[in-house]
Amino acid sequence: MTRKKKQSTFEDLIDIAAMLPWWVGVLLALIAYFVLHHYATAEVAQSISVAQLGANVAHQLGKTLAMIGQYLLPFAFVIGAGISAYGKHKRAVLFTDVQGGSSPSVLNGMNWQEFELLVGEAFRRMGYTVSETGGGGADGGVDLVLRKDGEKFLVQCKQWKAYKVGVTTIRELYGVMAAGGAAGGFVVTSGVFTQEAKSFAEGRNIDLIDGSELTAMIKKIQPQPQATTTTPQRTPQSSSGATSDPSCPNCGSAMVKRTAKQGANAGNLFWGCSSYPKCRGIVAIN
Repeated sequence: MTRKKKQSTFEDLIDIAAMLPWWVGVLLALIAYFVLHHYATAEVAQSISVAQLGANVAHQLGKTLAMIGQYLLPFAFVIGAGISAYGKHKRAVLFTDVQGGSSPSVLNGMNWQEFELLVGEAFRRMGYTVSETGGGGADGGVDLVLRKDGEKFLVQCKQWKAYKVGVTTIRELYGVMAAGGAAGGFVVTSGVFTQEAKSFAEGRNIDLIDGSELTAMIKKIQPQPQATTTTPQRTPQSSSGATSDPSCPNCGSAMVKRTAKQGANAGNLFWGCSSYPKCRGIVAIN
């Protein structure tokens, strides 16, 4: 990945907003507008002495900058919010495509930007907080920074279709981990790793995830079960009055105890079909 070229402050603001949730970007745009608009419309006192002239000139210059900034800054934040919203949608689409795909070859149809989005989304759904660095430059090619339970992990993404990931990449990541105090690292590729790379990673808390393993990992990630609006059935009881494990009223599969996450019954236990989300049958627990 190439080094980023130098950007303007306007572009930096867009990048910052794009890394935040979209609604934060919109909120920043509103705050920036009202604060700068208030300053831009404030009256400038007329100079009555030579001593006050410099202060009034500075005030007038600040007012002029505020008049421009009241539109420029919110515009940058709104663009960043749009990019953030699109990125969230794009990550969800890529994740769904791979999860529903029949083979790891789905990964080969992506470009490197899409591959990084997919990997970041997979780690998000595994409970990590994910920061996208863009790779290259002084970070040693690290594409993602993960945080979980107070620990930091570094990720390199290699969307290589024709080449194996060699030991050089693993050594580079290991050096950056040591310098940055990371607890561990991941190298994720759509292809495969050389045997030398695998040998070097052993015992160094670096996980190597190839295309097949990434696809399998994504397919194992399931959404959190939610309580449905299906009319609940009463839990069947044995002749002695004790409650027995019921079968799903829809498909006949075994049922497991779950806790309602939302709605009027939030926090209450219920029986949910073990085939969720394929089957959404539920039975109330009396």
